[in-house]
Amino acid sequence: MKAALFAFNGEPMCFVHVLLNALDMKERGHEAVVVLEGLATKLAKELGEDETKPFAPIYKKVRDAGLICCACKACSVKTGALEGLEAQGVEFRDEMSGHPSIAAFEEEGYSVYTF
Repeated sequence: MKAALFAFNGEPMCFVHVLLNALDMKERGHEAVVVLEGLATKLAKELGEDETKPFAPIYKKVRDAGLICCACKACSVKTGALEGLEAQGVEFRDEMSGHPSIAAFEEEGYSVYTF
């Protein structure tokens, strides 16, 4: 199974479920990737910069496991997260008018989940 989890929501309780599901899938032997979109780009930047924030350790674990596939370039610019995510080593995709393409992930064999 291949899963692409698109995190659009910047609300921490929603975002942590994306992270937990990615870790769970990996632990079960599935391929999982997290795509940062919308306001989730700003939250990921903040969690990566301040390890005292709630859920920052889980975000770090997901990042260290290589599960953060990419971030939306357009949304990262709009939310002011671009430089912070670049400093974390996050890659950007922008093939769909500045955003990552869900169809491209489906063409690569991923089941797509949006949060």
